[in-house]
Amino acid sequence: MNTDMSWMVRDIVDNVPGARHAVVLSADGIPRGATEGLAEKDVRTISAAMSGMQALSKATAHFAGPAAERRWNQTVVEFSEGWAFLIGAGQGAYLAAAADPDVDLQQISFRMHRLVARLGENLTAPPRVSGEYAEEGDGGASAPAGAPPAGFVLPELDKVIAEVPGARHAVLLGSHGLPRGATSGMGQDLADTISAAMTGIQAYSRATAQFVGDPDFEWRQTVIEFAHGWIFLIAAGDGAFLAASAAPDCDIDHFTARLAEAVPALTTGAGTYAEGRGHV
Repeated sequence: MNTDMSWMVRDIVDNVPGARHAVVLSADGIPRGATEGLAEKDVRTISAAMSGMQALSKATAHFAGPAAERRWNQTVVEFSEGWAFLIGAGQGAYLAAAADPDVDLQQISFRMHRLVARLGENLTAPPRVSGEYAEEGDGGASAPAGAPPAGFVLPELDKVIAEVPGARHAVLLGSHGLPRGATSGMGQDLADTISAAMTGIQAYSRATAQFVGDPDFEWRQTVIEFAHGWIFLIAAGDGAFLAASAAPDCDIDHFTARLAEAVPALTTGAGTYAEGRGHV
C-alpha cells in the first residue's frame, strides 16, 4: 500500500467534521492508500466492493436515461449509522470516503473533489478493462421489449412516476433479486437485466458497511449520479428493494420520498406475478 497516498487522503478526515475514513483504489479494486484506523484486510474488501459496485453502475447507465454521453459523477450509499461516498479520481482510479450520519454532505463532497483536483495525476491508474462495458445494454431503457405480462405492472409505481416530474422508471425486486413488478414503461427483458445488475450493486453497497463503521449497519439506499440522470436503490423491507431512475433535473428528495411512501402497498400486494413464476 502506498504510504504517501495514505498520507495525502488524510486531508478529508482532518478537515471534515464527521468524516471517518478515506481510501484510494484503482478501477481493478486494488487499494492504493487509506487513512489510519482500517485493517489492511478491510481496506482490500472495501476496495473490491467499491470497484465492483462501480463496474455494475457503469453497465446500467442506460437505465438512467438515453444520452450520447453517459458520464458517471458519483455514488452515495446511506446506512442507518453513516454514509459512504465514491467519486472518480482520474483515469482508472477512485476516491472513497466514509462519514457519520450527520456529516455535512456538501462539505465532504467539496473536500473529496478538491483532493482529486489537487493530486491530479497521482491518482491516475490506467484501467485494465475496456470502457465498452459501460455501454452494455444500450438503448434498453427507452425501448422495452413488448407488452409486460399480466400482473407485472404495479399501479403504485406508475402513480409515483406520473406525479414526480423527471421520474422515468421503477422496478420492485424481491429478496432473491428477481423483479416482482415494474412501471408500465419497462418491458420484461429490461426489468430482468436491470434487476440482475441492481442486485449486485445492492450487495456491494452492503459490503461497504464495515467501511462506514460496522458490518451490521442497516443499508438504506444507494444513489448513483450520472450526467444524464439518476439511479436509486431503496430498501423496501424483508430483503426487497426498489430500483428507480430519473432525469438529471428531477427533485430527488421528492422522488425518493414518494417511492418510500409507496413501499407498504407494494410489499403487501406485489407478489402475484412473481408467485406465478415460482420465485417468491
